Amino acid sequence: MRLVRSTDMKTLIIGLGNPILGDDGVGWKVAEAVKAVISDQSSVEVDCASLGGLSLMERMLGYQRVILVDSMETGQSPEGSVKVFPLAALPNPMEGHSASIHDTSLMNALRAAQAIGESIPKRVDVVAVEAKNVRDFSEELSPAISSAVPAAAQKVLKLLEEELF
Repeated sequence: MRLVRSTDMKTLIIGLGNPILGDDGVGWKVAEAVKAVISDQSSVEVDCASLGGLSLMERMLGYQRVILVDSMETGQSPEGSVKVFPLAALPNPMEGHSASIHDTSLMNALRAAQAIGESIPKRVDVVAVEAKNVRDFSEELSPAISSAVPAAAQKVLKLLEEELF
């Protein structure tokens, strides 16, 4: 698939999670599915990572747009539900303080990077798959989460078709 873009905007798609913790690996599976479809897209980079906070922020620097794909456990939707929202819509669990002196939330890390003049993404979207089994050791996704991978990949592809502004 070749997406037509009006600019040479650099976009990064990151599948987040841990691929050996069951459904927590869904971000990686979705990223791999997207990468197989857009392999000829030079302005889009696809990566998988087990990062958060400062390390994730550092990985995002220099890109105009980032799409994060991850599992999410809210208990408010059926397993396998796929939601898309801007990063800013997530509550910041570390607003005003940090649980660790060595790290912070992604939102705080991005604000700090911007404050020191780093080139942070103008837009960060999240594609989240509702999951429950994110703590048991397994390299396999549960059936509900596995069947959500194509829908989540389609959501990422749809986001790629949207203009940045």
